[in-house]
Amino acid sequence: MRIIRHLTSDGPAYASLQQDGNAFALTGDLYSQNGLQLVSASPIPLGRRLAPIQPVNIIGIGLNYRGHAREMNRPLPEFPMIFVKTTNSTQDPSAPIVLPGSRNASHEVDYEGELAVVIGRAAKNVSRAQALDYVLGYTVANDVSARDWQFKWGNGQFCQGKGFDTFCPLGPVLVTRDEIPDPGQLALRTWVNGELRQDSTTSDLIFDVPELIAFLSASKTLLPGTVILTGTPSGVGAGFQPPRYLQPGDTVAIEIERIGTLENTVTRESF
Repeated sequence: MRIIRHLTSDGPAYASLQQDGNAFALTGDLYSQNGLQLVSASPIPLGRRLAPIQPVNIIGIGLNYRGHAREMNRPLPEFPMIFVKTTNSTQDPSAPIVLPGSRNASHEVDYEGELAVVIGRAAKNVSRAQALDYVLGYTVANDVSARDWQFKWGNGQFCQGKGFDTFCPLGPVLVTRDEIPDPGQLALRTWVNGELRQDSTTSDLIFDVPELIAFLSASKTLLPGTVILTGTPSGVGAGFQPPRYLQPGDTVAIEIERIGTLENTVTRESF
């Protein structure tokens, strides 16, 4: 199923999106055993599209593509490199990425196209062999990163540079795991203003999705609604010489095979 979340007169609601563009209302609990159920067989009009879920946690994985490690001149990590993004960083499809101003101003904001994994039920000490059983589905993410706060002023911590409002666009749909039996063979491409910047596949992941779930759930509980950002391939703005960071007026489009395209414009925070 391809699940979307949109704004109705009664508030946010879920719907099932068909290949022909028609949508059908869904009701129920996304994380319950029964999940979401169709309300009727009649298509519905769609309101403004929202991020397909509201994450309870966002866990990021750094330096998880071999090509990205090469472009950053870094050795391959022995274990997954973990950071967290605040849930307030979630942004909707087609809504703007806002470059921070004021005392936290950044002029080195970067894009990172990523496959996002959504956990569907509580997972603790999960084996690699069982890991995908705990996945609800997959969506597209942009792990927007303020490189100056990440590398220069963050005192070795990534959280400040990763956690600004709007720094985690998600969407446009949540594709349930039955439609993507192998998340390790998906093409991923990112364009900035129509220029192809990232062009890779999830087969280049250093730690694949089952390994990440097994590692992250070891002695820790991954709650339903946890989003795992699996890392970004080569082609980020920081990898160019000179770097090519996002500017107001830019448009970032990230496409992942079998999921769709997440597109956001860029603006500067105003006061």
